[in-house]
Amino acid sequence: MSRAFTREDDGDGALPDIGERPVSQHRNLVTREGLAAIDHEVTRLREELARAEAEGVRERIALVSRDLRYWNARRETAELSEPHDDKVVRFGMHVTIVNDDDERRTWKIVGEDETDVSAGKISHVSPMAQALFGKSVGDVVTVSGKDWEIVELGL
Repeated sequence: MSRAFTREDDGDGALPDIGERPVSQHRNLVTREGLAAIDHEVTRLREELARAEAEGVRERIALVSRDLRYWNARRETAELSEPHDDKVVRFGMHVTIVNDDDERRTWKIVGEDETDVSAGKISHVSPMAQALFGKSVGDVVTVSGKDWEIVELGL
């Protein structure tokens, strides 16, 4: 009988191939809160992996192992960056901007893994953050066809 018609042996002990989480090629800048969040996630995943191994759930072991590899890599490359002056836009700062329609936004520029637009946190590699870096209060930046004036900076 052809091997194509036989059942594969499930008992080989190999974990399912689920692929890896992609790791950004950009510098892994993080805020103090971002670094703490990475440390928390590594600890949580180690505990979850121990539970999954004790239960012998192969798929769960594979998923948690993959996520743990990702967060360990992010921890190894993390670069803590804290702004020390509020004269120009830098990583980790709060920036308030206003457009011609009086639409006001306040963003905190954070690391990629910290990004949460609904909480006002944008990645340092986003077009908006890239346009803002090095600018001061009163400067105007153009992003996606809209002009935004920087009206306030904060640490």
